[in-house]
Amino acid sequence: MCASNLPMVIPSKKAWNHGRIIGQNRPLLPRHVWVIRVRLELAGAPRDLALFNMAVDSKLRGCDLVRLKVADVYAAGTVKERASIQQSKTNTPVRFEITDGTRKSLADWLAHPLMSGHEYLWPGRFHDRPHISTRQYARMLKGWVRSIGLEPSAYGTHSMRRTKVAQKYRKTGNLRAVQLLLGHTKMDSTVRYIGVELEDALSISESVEI
Repeated sequence: MCASNLPMVIPSKKAWNHGRIIGQNRPLLPRHVWVIRVRLELAGAPRDLALFNMAVDSKLRGCDLVRLKVADVYAAGTVKERASIQQSKTNTPVRFEITDGTRKSLADWLAHPLMSGHEYLWPGRFHDRPHISTRQYARMLKGWVRSIGLEPSAYGTHSMRRTKVAQKYRKTGNLRAVQLLLGHTKMDSTVRYIGVELEDALSISESVEI
């Protein structure tokens, strides 16, 4: 059949990745974290500020972050300096620090009238949803990064998980520490997750003298 007589193929819908940046979610840089915090403070959004700060400090997967309970981070009338939870994906415990700024934002959120009588840190709006969903959290994150002029498709919930450990790895090159902070059971998972490249490995090796 002559090519000119072939019917035109018109796609019924756009590809799922049309217009998106594909690849591993980028971690936020320290300057991004600072600007988002300032914007949330100025906006008077105590829940969002506490959630953002906890996402950075805890390095938890979205599914574990949204399920955090008040009792996980609050005891004896004060916010804990460290907390531990059981990860839903691996069923293994992971510990994380809660820095002073995050503790203050959590205390402000826990004192808010909207938190009265709630078991979960981030309550849902409906009775059949005790806490916000990972999809809601992802939408909130897109709004945060968009508000400071970043491309939303380049960032996701794993951006928050990677933000602090990416900085720690750059400063120390300590993969074992990063593995523990992320709660990974295998080192190769950590290597893939933070995107360790050969040049990084060589740089670390060159800095060690025997």
